[in-house]
Amino acid sequence: YEAMGEIAKALAHPTRVRILELLSVDEACVCHLTHILDKRQAYVSQQLSVLREAGLVDMRREGQMIYYRLADARVAGVLSLLKDVALGVNPELRYDPVPRVPVAGCPCPKCSEADACCCTD
Repeated sequence: YEAMGEIAKALAHPTRVRILELLSVDEACVCHLTHILDKRQAYVSQQLSVLREAGLVDMRREGQMIYYRLADARVAGVLSLLKDVALGVNPELRYDPVPRVPVAGCPCPKCSEADACCCTD
């Protein structure tokens, strides 16, 4: 029960839940998350640290970039269930869609490459 409580604590913050939702679509670097969430890099990194400690996210390094992803795909199912329950309690709720690459203002290589591909015909 203690392990479940630790996971529940990590899920008990709206920004961390949003980060997990974003990562359920694709891995992301801190700069993606910072731009999407409109939060400072230090704040996003702090939330990612909590999620890592809870075992909900993993990271990988590619050059100087660090990419985060869900540690277990079942986390996406938990998020979907939480969203369904929340909508059952309050059907008026609206959730932001997950943006696709390139993320406006994100300087990472993924966004730069995707932006370049989108701009050439």
